[in-house]
Amino acid sequence: MKFSQMPYERVDFNKVEEEFTQLMKEFKEAGNGEKQFAVHQKYYELRDRVDTRMTIAHIRHDVNTADAFYSAEQDYYDAESPRYSNMVIEYQKLLYESPYRSVLEDKIGPVAFKNMELAQKSMEEKLIPLVQEENALATAYEKIPASAKFEWDGETVNISRLKAYLKNPDREIRKKAWAKFSAFFQEHEEELDDIYDKLVKLRTKQAKELGYENFVELGYYRMNRNCYSREQVEAFREQVKKDFVPFVEKLHDKRRKRLGLDKLSFIDEGVYFKDGNPRPVGTPEEILEAGQRMYSRLSPETREFFDFMMENELFDVLGRNNKRVGGYMTYLPVYKAPFIFANFNGTSADVDVITHECGHAFQGYLSGMDEIREHGDITMETAECHSMSMEFFTEKWMDWFFGDQADAYREMHFEDAMMFIPYGCMVDEFQHIVYENPELTPAQRKETWSRLEKEYKPHLDYEGDEFFGKGGYWQQQHHIYSFPFYYIDYVIAQTVAFEYKLWLDEDFEAAWKSYLKLCRLSASDFFTNMVKEVGLKLPFEEGCLKEIAGKLEKKLTKEA
Repeated sequence: MKFSQMPYERVDFNKVEEEFTQLMKEFKEAGNGEKQFAVHQKYYELRDRVDTRMTIAHIRHDVNTADAFYSAEQDYYDAESPRYSNMVIEYQKLLYESPYRSVLEDKIGPVAFKNMELAQKSMEEKLIPLVQEENALATAYEKIPASAKFEWDGETVNISRLKAYLKNPDREIRKKAWAKFSAFFQEHEEELDDIYDKLVKLRTKQAKELGYENFVELGYYRMNRNCYSREQVEAFREQVKKDFVPFVEKLHDKRRKRLGLDKLSFIDEGVYFKDGNPRPVGTPEEILEAGQRMYSRLSPETREFFDFMMENELFDVLGRNNKRVGGYMTYLPVYKAPFIFANFNGTSADVDVITHECGHAFQGYLSGMDEIREHGDITMETAECHSMSMEFFTEKWMDWFFGDQADAYREMHFEDAMMFIPYGCMVDEFQHIVYENPELTPAQRKETWSRLEKEYKPHLDYEGDEFFGKGGYWQQQHHIYSFPFYYIDYVIAQTVAFEYKLWLDEDFEAAWKSYLKLCRLSASDFFTNMVKEVGLKLPFEEGCLKEIAGKLEKKLTKEA
């Protein structure tokens, strides 16, 4: 069914609660594991129905945040979703404590039961008002950048369209664009500080209510960190500082020379070539058509997936005023349909949507065929492996998107991916410090960010920009507000993607076979097991990053 034709009706959570009560009664009365699993399949149907309606409302709100109807629906779900989450947890407790658990675990898998354990550790009914408030604050943050309007050459543009000018080959133009970008966040600084301060204190209060020292432990549970610890993450970040930052700084210097600059300023951050970054050729419609051709060539599975997406209009990618900033993939379980949301702005990022978000969507399409719904509950580092690796698997078709600039795009994409690793770790360490020290003032948080920038990005120069220069850049990173501790998942996944990049350059078919297996494994096993099962090294292993950095540097030297 086409997305525009999907009917919407507000979820009545009082009725949902009644359905859960009935389900739980049937589950308790079931006399064996098989009968309990039959009840559990009714739970799948209930979840699919509720989640689909909520997701439709969420998408339609994001498409136009000024739409009064769907704005009210979003507010409603912000308030009611914690109550719903608690219903789910109460039901899952029955599974977790079932006398027939061995039968259920055999059908559903051990990962699902570990995730149930983490869910129980992360939520109790008494937290509902606090989570409701948290949701409302996160939505309030999202609306600020979505509402931004900039005057540019006689027309009004939003943030997504302004970002195209941040990478303009003309240094004066991008200087002007960065000034507007910085001024917007400076204008809203007090409001942004206030929202984040309230979020930090709310999340800390939730952690304290559950008996945790601070939000870090609770944050890990909510991110479903089911197979590795914060100590492993900390050690990983130290590997990045020691083995990756020096390598990446060489890349920045290489870029500086390529641009013909004496030094790199923050306004040069996203620019890779003197005459400008490669831009896709063709209209948004032509980009999507090229994507369809590409996925028809990649494999029979990807051909089937992309045709389904196009036939059912499961893309909303055009940048518009009042549209939420950024991009994502989500899933509509009733229709077994992934959905991709993005903001095309005429830059290479438009093509990244067709590779990155389609990596997510392809895996979602495959896992939607699995009758065990828990197998679709993938952890975020696994999810990002699918997307970031797909970016490399599709590189050989970039001529269709960039014409004679395809090689330049591949070079830029490769370098950009490597340069991301320190930034991603910086975001993660910043959040650890903030939640370990919730009493920090807004000014101290900015000082912390500035200090970390010197460790992870020593080349960075803000050229006297008042807002960014004092450590304000993090306020444009919506993950920090809305999805605490998510960002390191990108870094872990990028490391896995580099392993695939090195492999596919040697043996494309073997690497693709491994990737397809990883997608199909979904959440049937733990991330740490799956990575090894498909023939890759675990990023946390001592020396893994040093080895990858060495191979990447050798590869770049060879190609130069």
